[in-house]
Amino acid sequence: MIGVFDSGVGGLSVLKEIKALAPSADLLYVADRARAPFGTRSLDKVRSMSHELAAWLIDRGAETLVVACNTASAAALDSLREWSPGIPIVGMEPAVKPAAVSSETGVIGVFATEATFQGRLFESVVSIHGRNAKVVTQACPEWVELVEQGKFSGSDVDTTVAAALAPVIDQGADALVLGCTHFSFLRPTIEKIAGPEVMVIDPAPAVAAQTIRVAGAIEGEGRLRLAASGDTSVFAQLARDVGIADWSGEVLPFSA
Repeated sequence: MIGVFDSGVGGLSVLKEIKALAPSADLLYVADRARAPFGTRSLDKVRSMSHELAAWLIDRGAETLVVACNTASAAALDSLREWSPGIPIVGMEPAVKPAAVSSETGVIGVFATEATFQGRLFESVVSIHGRNAKVVTQACPEWVELVEQGKFSGSDVDTTVAAALAPVIDQGADALVLGCTHFSFLRPTIEKIAGPEVMVIDPAPAVAAQTIRVAGAIEGEGRLRLAASGDTSVFAQLARDVGIADWSGEVLPFSA
């Protein structure tokens, strides 16, 4: 079984990609909405919560883990791998490399949370893959809030997205990195506002492909289960809104 966790609905973007690549995989997804957002918390706190979520998934049979949250990956990926060396763990990494390679202007924009930018993972990725590019960062906590409220389009969404895009595109960025799994659900709006000459890069498909590679032989029954802390009925509606298929509609309760 593959276990996937995030602070909320964002990681469902990765879950959908995994499901598309491996329909027979048994999947268990947990959203810690009661303690969200992760991006405004200290890295130490996010690390502690990530270990609790990982332990919960392993206790329920997860043999591969996906940290479908950039903030949690920045805070806890290394410590999770040290804590459970026998279980493959896949995390989110800002797609600076493909953005830098694709950019014609040499300017790339990365949209994420403050905590993601503070992690050593982001610093390392930029130093290795972005050293020949100008990397413009933009923290977008309000984008996370939009998605958690089920707001993926509309005039209010356009206004909020445009406000964060403008200072990055004004600096010449022609490749934009979605450094938070929540932002996948805003991609159509981001692309519309950024324009056709700007590339928007979502790492979710690549993360899903890596998950299938490290999981090895998949011999499940295609069972999909969702769990959440907080109001499970709200999360159930969000899961339906983002198009989660082959799911019973039930959301299991999660408590740390």
